[in-house]
Amino acid sequence: MSDTTAPYGASAATPTPRKPVSLPRLNDMRSRGEKITMLTAYDATFAAVADAAGVECILVGDSLGMVCQGLSSTVGVTLDTMRYHVDSVARGLRRAQGTAWIIGDLPFGSYQESREQALRSATVLMQAGAHMVKLEGGGWTTETVRFLVERGIPVCAHLGLTPQTVHALGGYRVQGRGDAGAAQLRQEALALQDAGAAMLVLEMVPEPLSTALTQDMPRCHTIGIGAGNGTAGQVLVMHDMLGVNLGKNPKFVRNFMQGQGSVHAAISAYVAAVKDGSFPDNALHAWS
Repeated sequence: MSDTTAPYGASAATPTPRKPVSLPRLNDMRSRGEKITMLTAYDATFAAVADAAGVECILVGDSLGMVCQGLSSTVGVTLDTMRYHVDSVARGLRRAQGTAWIIGDLPFGSYQESREQALRSATVLMQAGAHMVKLEGGGWTTETVRFLVERGIPVCAHLGLTPQTVHALGGYRVQGRGDAGAAQLRQEALALQDAGAAMLVLEMVPEPLSTALTQDMPRCHTIGIGAGNGTAGQVLVMHDMLGVNLGKNPKFVRNFMQGQGSVHAAISAYVAAVKDGSFPDNALHAWS
């Protein structure tokens, strides 16, 4: 195929040349004030559709344990399962000449033992096709992030509500409330930036805190989920935003499938809403 071949799901009559998403490109978007869009995908076809709809970053999240495997949490997802799905997404994007940046979740138990274990696990996902790996938590993870980055592995960190430790957090609750909670989250976020994390997912964090962190973290792109619209970008679980999950959607999720005639159109609507700032709506967040 030539460089002008239409991406998967787009009209063949209006081909659009596209450049692969990279960290420099994401940095340029941030400097121009353009929001970064991220969406989960777990297989070849949906990854290609998301890419064609304009999503810059595809997260192969361990949320697949809940939406694909029917687990009650992400804790039961294995590294081999993550490798399989990262490989599927990467092959789907190659077939469709996709350009999205692929982020693979390091699952529970694959990086907590040691920095060396984290490197081995990250290597598995990078060799499967990930461009970046994501891990959860702050504090002790800082040196793990530094260790990976120094060895050429881009890292996305994750603070706030961290699903792998949801039992320790007492359930799916907003994090960073109150002076002490906000101060701790801020300290952990800045330490992760200093360690070299290029992205930081902020999940279920009060909007004033996530906005302030975004302003204070020019070298690390904040990606919000239930954290308001002041972050550098947004992420949703694809099944949530299509209204096909197994449970009740969180307050911050919008069903983008409503009024749309296709999955491609729904994801395009999500991208447009993030870009123009109409999603998320702060008034609908759990902390409002």
